[in-house]
Amino acid sequence: MKAWSYLLLLLFMIISCSGNSSSQNLTWYNNATISNITEDPDKPNELVRVSIGISAQVFYLSKKSADYKDLLEKATQSFKKSKTYNIGIENKTNIIKEIKEVK
Repeated sequence: MKAWSYLLLLLFMIISCSGNSSSQNLTWYNNATISNITEDPDKPNELVRVSIGISAQVFYLSKKSADYKDLLEKATQSFKKSKTYNIGIENKTNIIKEIKEVK
């Protein structure tokens, strides 16, 4: 019986420490403002170029993403009204995956 208790405790610890892997795959730019939005000249049917901040780092919105319209709307608000957001960029792809309100 004691062995089962240790096994269940070990299993519980593994499950609780696994967390959400999708948020770990993102680099966050907090309190960021979008400085430009343009069609990507190389892949106009797939991507939109988004520049963030004064240094104009370029990232992309995928038109094939399920959240594309929502992300584009928030990006446009940031660009036109200088609204700040927390922006999550997928590592190794430079694709914007999340845009969250600053709290």
